[in-house]
Amino acid sequence: MEEYGYVLDFLPLGKPDDLRREPLAYLVGEKFFTLLEVVIKRNEKVEVGERLYIGPILSQRAKVERVKGKVDYDSLSSSAKSEMSRVLAKIVMVKEKVFIEFINRCGPITIRQHQLELLPGIGKKHLVDILAEREKAPFTSFKDLTDRVPHLIDPVRIIADRIQLEMKGGERYYLFTRPPHEQK
Repeated sequence: MEEYGYVLDFLPLGKPDDLRREPLAYLVGEKFFTLLEVVIKRNEKVEVGERLYIGPILSQRAKVERVKGKVDYDSLSSSAKSEMSRVLAKIVMVKEKVFIEFINRCGPITIRQHQLELLPGIGKKHLVDILAEREKAPFTSFKDLTDRVPHLIDPVRIIADRIQLEMKGGERYYLFTRPPHEQK
């Protein structure tokens, strides 16, 4: 269960096709990257990228009235989809230690494929460079990673792009999210 989520889109009048016109927001969960639809308390406003508490302690929910439920990627508004990349990059930066630990510990999936190769832009050359550098010493930050691995431009964007691919579904392997319902 997610305790915090980041706002992807805020619909102060709700969805046009809903009978109950209540303020809604689309969120992406901070821990499992679950896509959620939540009802925002009346007279409250939220901003895209804002971190909201959505956990079980109702008294701590300053702006969220209730969580309506999970949604799939295709159900998101076009605005939420367009903000996804930026919000995911923000979450990846906040959880830098978790993702650096992943890079330091991940291993092969099969005898021919490594988990790192599932990240967009990581091919055999980058894989060899990353594995060689982490043999010498574990990476300590994204800056350390880009300093030690030549031509690796933006690991935050690479990880955020992989998370977004997994949210869309249709992937063979899932590193950071759970497969959408229809793929379980």
